[in-house]
Amino acid sequence: MAEPLAARFAAHLAHDRRRSPHTVRAYAATAERLVAFLAEHRGEAADRAALAQVSQTDLRAYLARRRGEGLVNASAARELSAVRAFLGWVNGGAGTPRLRGPKVKRGVPRPIAPAEVLALAEDVAEDAAQPWIAARDWALLLLLYGAGLRISEALALTGAALPLGETIAVRGKRDKTRMVPLLARVREAIEAYAEASPWSVARDAPLFRGARGGPLSPAVIRRSVRGARRRLGLGERTTPHALRHSFATHLLGRGADLRQLQELLGHASLASTQVYTQVDAAHLLDVYRNAHPRA
Repeated sequence: MAEPLAARFAAHLAHDRRRSPHTVRAYAATAERLVAFLAEHRGEAADRAALAQVSQTDLRAYLARRRGEGLVNASAARELSAVRAFLGWVNGGAGTPRLRGPKVKRGVPRPIAPAEVLALAEDVAEDAAQPWIAARDWALLLLLYGAGLRISEALALTGAALPLGETIAVRGKRDKTRMVPLLARVREAIEAYAEASPWSVARDAPLFRGARGGPLSPAVIRRSVRGARRRLGLGERTTPHALRHSFATHLLGRGADLRQLQELLGHASLASTQVYTQVDAAHLLDVYRNAHPRA
């Protein structure tokens, strides 16, 4: 009985709500996990009647299990959102147990963790009005983080960037062009968006289009990110530009030197790049204070 419920929920998302395939897979997987957990937790089949009786205590136990499996705060908040959607569908919209999602610590600006970047991009895509817009937002946010682009640079890309290779030409400040490597996952996301888009991708036309076919406004993406960070409990500094900062900080932490980073980011001065050494040092100090027994 468990699988049909999750499968019917997936069909509802795909056909009635017109959610993207990525969202359908993610939410259906959450539904399956919840049903399996409840069957184990209660020692009985989690059918529709049982799901209608799910309590706050049940949901807290489920989230505790998922957190024990390594879920970070943003991903846990997204998981709770999927659980609410599933239970709301099961209950015919009659409501679900109220449970406050996990909060993210706020304070000194820090790079966004990779898992939180993915959770943010997924949440933005899930909230999109149409599947092709979901594919667009997913591809754009992955590009900002995966290649370290400014949002203005990403939105200035045209159809001339296609077909994609292992690098992409980016025109930055002062019309200076640089070559930026493209991760396979980013490349696949952009290609999937280009295929799903209802607008032709002419060489001189914007690659990322708005809902009516014109150039995509950065304000649209900023608004979508604001909504997602609120739903996920992320800090106010989680912005599209923060994805570029996270790209730089994570590369520096993995061994990239400042000159390499300067080229990738398109900084005219090395002094602009050196700020990331301070961010990384602040993160290391925070780890030290939390982990060292004498701190």
